[in-house]
Amino acid sequence: MTEIIEATGRNSLGGTTSPLLGPIRIGIGLLQGLGLYWLQRSADNDLKVWPATEPLLFGPLLLVIAFLPLVLLAGVGRLRPVTLAIWTAVAGVALALLGLHDIARQSADTLGNLPFLSAPVVLFSAAALFISHHLVAPADFERRRIASFPAYFDTTWKAGVQLAMSVAFTGAFWILLQLGSALFKVIGLDFLEKLLREDWFAIPVTFLVFAVAVHLTDVRDGLIRGVRTVALMLLSWLLLVMTVLAAGFLAALPFTGLEALWETGNATSLVLAAAAALIILINTAYQDGRPDNLPPLVLRFAVRVAAVLLTPLVILAVLGLSLRIGQYGLTPDRIIAAACALVGIAYAAGYGWAALSPFWRKDDWMRPLERTNIWTALLTVAVILLLFSPALDPARLSVMDQVARLERGAVTPDKFDYRFLRFESGKAGQAALERLAQSDNAAIASAAKAAQKVENRFDDPGPGEPGRPLAIEVWPAGAEPLPAGFVASANRGGDLDQCQYANLCLATRRDLNGDGSPEILVVGQSDIAVFVPEDGAWNLIGHFDQSCRYETQTDPREALRAGRLQAVQPTWPDLVFADGHQVARFRPSRMPSCGGAPVVTAPPTPVTVFARPVP
Repeated sequence: MTEIIEATGRNSLGGTTSPLLGPIRIGIGLLQGLGLYWLQRSADNDLKVWPATEPLLFGPLLLVIAFLPLVLLAGVGRLRPVTLAIWTAVAGVALALLGLHDIARQSADTLGNLPFLSAPVVLFSAAALFISHHLVAPADFERRRIASFPAYFDTTWKAGVQLAMSVAFTGAFWILLQLGSALFKVIGLDFLEKLLREDWFAIPVTFLVFAVAVHLTDVRDGLIRGVRTVALMLLSWLLLVMTVLAAGFLAALPFTGLEALWETGNATSLVLAAAAALIILINTAYQDGRPDNLPPLVLRFAVRVAAVLLTPLVILAVLGLSLRIGQYGLTPDRIIAAACALVGIAYAAGYGWAALSPFWRKDDWMRPLERTNIWTALLTVAVILLLFSPALDPARLSVMDQVARLERGAVTPDKFDYRFLRFESGKAGQAALERLAQSDNAAIASAAKAAQKVENRFDDPGPGEPGRPLAIEVWPAGAEPLPAGFVASANRGGDLDQCQYANLCLATRRDLNGDGSPEILVVGQSDIAVFVPEDGAWNLIGHFDQSCRYETQTDPREALRAGRLQAVQPTWPDLVFADGHQVARFRPSRMPSCGGAPVVTAPPTPVTVFARPVP
């Protein structure tokens, strides 16, 4: 393969024209599909054989087999053979180490089910690999350590378009297969439908087709450039919309205050997402910075304004994150958010400086943006590698900070979240919990020992910062409070999520089934849930369907306050078979008409609801 690639010419993007590139790429895709099928087969519940029985092996293997072939697909024919070999080895080792650390840091209690890996390490590994590859490829093509910015731009955006088109091609392929199986089934042949359900066929074929798509899009270089040009043009004009929205948001803050923003609980992620959108759209307008790609005056003005707006947005994100950390300390999510904010600071500083460059010099407008993109890409890769390695492991740092807050009295022993140490921070958390169990502080030691005995995270809700603040009011006013532990018990599966933040819910006791034991109805704006006591816990048994709401669009909470939320007997009863064990429940062929008032016997004008049990 080395001789073939060296003997062929390179196109403008560094690719070669060897006739063997197609078979090579198809072979890579097929091997990737077979490898993933092997891992999936070993993890089958009925078999569960090696390597699925070895998490420390399975996790790294999954990362390597899932992502490393993409490096080969993108590199073969574009990178020099020696460069490709070295880069593939480096990428493979990095992926394996990231997966190994992610598994090794988890304890037996925190290690999840297959594939064992946490979602952040998969997502950020893919991001780091994409960025790294498109730092290596242009540098290799130009034979320089740091390539020119147009080369980075050209290679990266071509790869982005290729990836999108290849995924779309693979999706279209499967849509056609499903259509074909339906056609055969109509005439009584179901062999294709059965074949598509088989993993041994579906997984290898999917990645084989993806590899074919990558090769086809690479061969048609002009097509990719044309699609990219159109996409960049359309996205660049969206910069005007996003700039106006961001400017309006920032202009409104002095009048609305920051309290509403902080109350959302995800202010940092929202603001960073807005900043990321501006960064992407700025680059679609700037493109490679060449004079022949100079955008219209209105877009050049929007680029400068957007570049300036990045700074206040990032400052807001940092402020919100620092307030949250100051109140509740570090958590893995906040450490990851801090890393993203660091990258945002780098972009804001570089783009802000670029916006100060002379507006009237068309030949080098926003030129500092190019250096910012290159060096911030390197910073991003370095931050990701540090975050998901022992150096800056978010779980370890969070445990250290939370325990330090407890020991210095920033949080009292009765408010400390011992569950975080027990179930969410891996081996570092469990080691800290063991140390706290030996503490000289009796309250801390007692709570830590109690947490060690808990088998399930939701068995002992305990105190601590609520991840999702709930707003539930007992109705009528002055009624008996909710049973002790109701909220924690009922919300084990997130069944009270509708009652978050400002979305107030009303809780009331009603004996709906006439068994003499009242149930608890939690009435929200969009859902009415019913909970019953079972085995010492409160379990969700069903919801009331409000899909048929009348012209008044009555809020169920207001109906409850006004005494108009009442139970009525269903029009159609259940049918019970003679043995008494089988029940046939009536299901209407269409929903009742919502045009008029509901038909009930008494009392007048209730809000009618239709029972919908939990599956």
